[in-house]
Amino acid sequence: MTNYKLTYFDFDGGRAEPVRIAFHAAGIEFEDERLSFAEFGEMRGTTPFNALPVLEIDGVPVTQSNALSRYIGKMAGLYPEDDLQALYCDEALGALEDMLHCVVPTFGLEGDELKAAREKIVDGWLSVYVKGLGTLLERGGDYFADNRLTMADLKAYGQTRWLRSGSLEHVPTDLVERLAPGLVAHQQRVESDPVVVAYYSSR
Repeated sequence: MTNYKLTYFDFDGGRAEPVRIAFHAAGIEFEDERLSFAEFGEMRGTTPFNALPVLEIDGVPVTQSNALSRYIGKMAGLYPEDDLQALYCDEALGALEDMLHCVVPTFGLEGDELKAAREKIVDGWLSVYVKGLGTLLERGGDYFADNRLTMADLKAYGQTRWLRSGSLEHVPTDLVERLAPGLVAHQQRVESDPVVVAYYSSR
């Protein structure tokens, strides 16, 4: 039996959350190691690329959240088998990761510096990605690919919820609603999906 250990930060959401949900959906047991930011700071140099998440498969570490999503997503039936639909799923996963990359550099900033940095991305790349993801969803319909729940939907759900939560200072909570209202309906659709409901009920 294969042993899985997923290491990420101690909160619901972020890059590892789709993988956690997929493990649960597949009925695969895994060790869900959750670290504080301080704990990760002490061990940062021991992880590949000095980053999380890391999935250990029989003790062998593997990185890159989208790759992990595809791997576990296939086991859970949450990744398309059709090549074109898989391409659409990958496109959304990649765009969502790019959107994260424009926000992450603002972490750790404070005061006026944080305000200026967040306002700059809201007026620039963050809005570009929100609009673009809304367009991808329009093409797919209710979901980004395969006309059903996939890993792209799980990742989008988490990020939409995050952007609307108010936890990102100087990012308007109505940004998504104004630029891509379909993503708000999508968030509501995904969070009521039996796969997602079952995962959070088990937490």
